[in-house]
Amino acid sequence: MRKGRATGMDEARGGERAEEFHAFFEQHYAALARLAHLLTGDADGADDLAADALLALWRRWDRVRAAEHPAAYARGVLANMARSRIRSAVRERRRITLFWPSGGTDARDDPDVPAVVDVREALRRLPFRKRACVVLRHAFDLSERETARTLGVSVGTVKSQTSKGMAELQRLLGPQQALERVRMTAAGTGGDR
Repeated sequence: MRKGRATGMDEARGGERAEEFHAFFEQHYAALARLAHLLTGDADGADDLAADALLALWRRWDRVRAAEHPAAYARGVLANMARSRIRSAVRERRRITLFWPSGGTDARDDPDVPAVVDVREALRRLPFRKRACVVLRHAFDLSERETARTLGVSVGTVKSQTSKGMAELQRLLGPQQALERVRMTAAGTGGDR
């Protein structure tokens, strides 16, 4: 009889755990997908990356819900997964280039046309840490401390990387439009996401 009662309590806890996760999923999925899109530049893969991050969070849900800032924990997991995917894609491109070198140049590589560079293209040009700092600080309005916690770096690193990233975006997009266009992109008014 005891075994039956324990099993019932475990099922009740499991149901409560699933409900908590479902509420977390509903509240944070869209923002995680936008973050994934801005970090990777891949609209099609952003939903998959957000789903993969949430699956990883479900697997360690007890640790996530016990965290001081579960949303920051989720953004950190997603940022780490995005970094891994970007590194894999870069390695794959390098391997392909070794076997099939390209003969021409792409007009988008021309540094004389920064006025026509889209925000997402400009973000893709930033190294990952700068991109992540700019997106989390300015597109998601996180504080320097929240951004540092999300990325697992110091507040000083967030300050310097954000400053350098914004300087690069200003060079690419124009000094007055960079911050406004980054914010519009995150809000979904600057494109398809």
